[in-house]
Amino acid sequence: MYHDVVPKGQQATTVLDYYTQRYRHSGQATWQHRIEAGQVLLNNQPTPPDTFLSPGQRLSYHRPPWEEPPVPLDIETIYEDDVLLAVHKPSGLPVLPGGNFLHHTLLWQLRQRASSASPIHRLGRGTSGIMLLAKTKAARAHLSQQLRQRRLGKVYRTLIGPTKNLSDRFSITHPIGKIPYPQLGYVYGANAEGVEAHSDCAVVGRSADATLLDVTILTGRPHQIRIHLAALGYPLLGDPLYVPGGQPHPESTAIPSDCGYWLHAHQLSFVHPAGQGLTLTCEPPPELCV
Repeated sequence: MYHDVVPKGQQATTVLDYYTQRYRHSGQATWQHRIEAGQVLLNNQPTPPDTFLSPGQRLSYHRPPWEEPPVPLDIETIYEDDVLLAVHKPSGLPVLPGGNFLHHTLLWQLRQRASSASPIHRLGRGTSGIMLLAKTKAARAHLSQQLRQRRLGKVYRTLIGPTKNLSDRFSITHPIGKIPYPQLGYVYGANAEGVEAHSDCAVVGRSADATLLDVTILTGRPHQIRIHLAALGYPLLGDPLYVPGGQPHPESTAIPSDCGYWLHAHQLSFVHPAGQGLTLTCEPPPELCV
């Protein structure tokens, strides 16, 4: 049971609007269904969705037992020592708890064996490949500084549509920023008023149906590779969100965590806290091999 007290100064609002605006992980239709089903109580009594609230009233939401969506949990260890852990994150597995996911996340699973593990960088839910975690505060500080100073080398493998006139090597530097998006309020996309972003791309192979790329990112903006290649006119094959131009599809209800695209964190280079350089490689899935 989750409880709220309507705060002083709350503008006139209905029960439905209160929950829809305050808890945006669920849409208006979902909240209306919950209220009509009696899962939301006002002063310990069921209430219609259109009841107007007054300051001081008590709201409670009884959430049914939570069943997390199934995800792949086969997490392979690539490297481990006393201070670092690097694993192969499968596509479809979220890194951090959020939304409908708690136990079915990379972080929760890994903390069952290394309770202090902390991610140094992020991978989208649909992205597979190398995830680096620190097991001590000192290691986390050391690697986080390398990340801020752009000294972590990150190479990704991805798949876009067929290309004829695209050079074997090219760079994309389109700024990335927030774009209004009804489903979430905003998403990141190609935005001339956004922050600078830099991706270096190399063609690994071409066919009549697709082009295989290695992408080195010199900045770590949200969904950078997906946005940059879409901005160039070549969205990742299977991407449910981004279309040519680097914008979300105008009629899509997809969100950034939806899967379907091909993107794999292939190689990671950094300086180990002990001082030696280290390069880790994670073999791509067959669809991303030459």
